[in-house]
Amino acid sequence: MSELPVVAIVGRPNVGKSTLLNRIVGRREAIVEERPGVTRDRKEVQAEWQGQRFLLVDTGGWMPGGDSLDEKVSRQSEKAIDEADAVILVTDVTMGVTEEDARIAELLRTRKNSKQPVFVMANKVDDPSREPLMWELLALGLGNPWPVSSLHGLGTGDLLDALLAELPDSPVEDDVPEPTQIGEKVFAVALVGRPNVGKSTLFNRLIGDDRSVVHDMPGTTRDAVDTVVETPEGPIRFVDTAGMRRKARIDEGTEYYSFVRALKAVDTSDIALLVIDATEGITHQDQRLAERIDAAGCPIVVLLNKWELLDTDRRAQVTYEVGQKLSFLGESEIIRISALTGRNVDRLLPILHDAIESYHRRVPTRRVNEVISMAQSAQPAPHGGRILYATQGAIDPPTFTLFTNKELHSTYLRYIERKLREAFDLGATPIKLRVRQRG
Repeated sequence: MSELPVVAIVGRPNVGKSTLLNRIVGRREAIVEERPGVTRDRKEVQAEWQGQRFLLVDTGGWMPGGDSLDEKVSRQSEKAIDEADAVILVTDVTMGVTEEDARIAELLRTRKNSKQPVFVMANKVDDPSREPLMWELLALGLGNPWPVSSLHGLGTGDLLDALLAELPDSPVEDDVPEPTQIGEKVFAVALVGRPNVGKSTLFNRLIGDDRSVVHDMPGTTRDAVDTVVETPEGPIRFVDTAGMRRKARIDEGTEYYSFVRALKAVDTSDIALLVIDATEGITHQDQRLAERIDAAGCPIVVLLNKWELLDTDRRAQVTYEVGQKLSFLGESEIIRISALTGRNVDRLLPILHDAIESYHRRVPTRRVNEVISMAQSAQPAPHGGRILYATQGAIDPPTFTLFTNKELHSTYLRYIERKLREAFDLGATPIKLRVRQRG
């Protein structure tokens, strides 16, 4: 199968790379804030211009020689350059040529891939009076700069026209389906948890690629980063999310949007991997996150990370805390892992594969009604409520329509859902119940 051409957006921090990506795709896909360091991971988004599709890769600011986090972010940028068919080097026309601009330009000039086109974008040309400033960027040795205001959209069309003229033709529509069109709907798995519990390390291990920046500073991942991985059971979409804190502790715009993206990732995923730092035990915030995921109707697999760091007594204590503080999760799987060493991570795929199989399962109507009948005999609905008839109306996920004589309380519907899950061995896959009342 052919792949879409790839365009990497690179540059030093705070020159408008994420704003450009949002402008091209026409939505707020990347988190943007007027200070450096907001984008840290590579983020890939499919874009289209004049009927031609391509993959945009937003990167963190290239700052080699900084601290260890700067170095990791810079390596992500360099990897994006290595894999790209073309590069947009974003600069700030109001700042002229900075030392960082000159260094990344040197990197691009001396790269082995001499056929790779590079477009110098003079950003923040918000009015014609700034346009003459762009000619200073000729000193970068990468050709004529392109005057653009990614914030207002000025000049982006001209830049994209020139870019597409240099890109290989994108495949026809049938050759590169959207991820949600590959056979059946792609099963989505969200990695969630508090900041700095090891989600990005686990994400990188699961996808087999250093996609997310891993560092021992809380809050490294600011956006949701997703990757579709081909497995023997079909494609799985893994989504790495920013660490989720209590709202009262979210006091900056970037972190607020990270929190919103994490919640959205949970709401749109089919299963959530709740990553917990076992060395800290089950915290109050872990409980709140588990409740939020459970309320979204998203099945949970609890991962006790850093298990290798606990002694025997501490392991027993954490196991007890799981039973006490996460008891509302019922029969959710609990796996003790080490994302760093890979210990027990291989146990995840069989669980996910079982969930995928259940996700596509269709149950005969007769069996559905037998289970409903037995459930109602064992525990009638309050106030004379009754399910008259039930059928499975859809798969991906299994969706059951219940025809009732009156409105049923949500707790009773949870009871029915549990009985259906148990009877048909639906495990960790989500279940949807639709209730239609017959007068």
